[in-house]
Amino acid sequence: MTSPKSSRLHPIEILLVEDNPHDAEMAMRALQKHNLANRLAWVKDGAEALEFLFGPTAAADPPPGPQSRLILLDLKLPKVDGLEVLKRIKSEPRTRTIPVVVLTSSQEESDIVRSYAAGVNSYIVKPVDFDKFTESVGQLGLYWLLLNQPPGKPGANTPLKT
Repeated sequence: MTSPKSSRLHPIEILLVEDNPHDAEMAMRALQKHNLANRLAWVKDGAEALEFLFGPTAAADPPPGPQSRLILLDLKLPKVDGLEVLKRIKSEPRTRTIPVVVLTSSQEESDIVRSYAAGVNSYIVKPVDFDKFTESVGQLGLYWLLLNQPPGKPGANTPLKT
């Protein structure tokens, strides 16, 4: 796993935004099991996620942070709520195409609706069972990092002409 500070020098593939150390550890183990955790950074709250992605908030023109290929985002975060983090990610041209998967314990319909309205790519409720959680996170990583075809990736399909 890469620390947020050292990842400024090396690109990361997965940004895990999770305040619960137990859930974060399970997610990281699941990704390691599928060999998907080599370039992963874990941040523990919404403010840290925004600083990681966009640089210090005190800067007038913050330098671009590291570009992730996938963001796994909890909704119920301290300091800055996960929904606010999602809105900021999807409002910035540099980060708007990064897939964001909400990985949360909330099954509330309002959270699901607001997440999709803000541009989330997928909404997953964390399974309580460890084996199911591990399998779910592993499948998420495999899909978004290996199967998904993002824009601008070599070999990407040519956009439709309008």
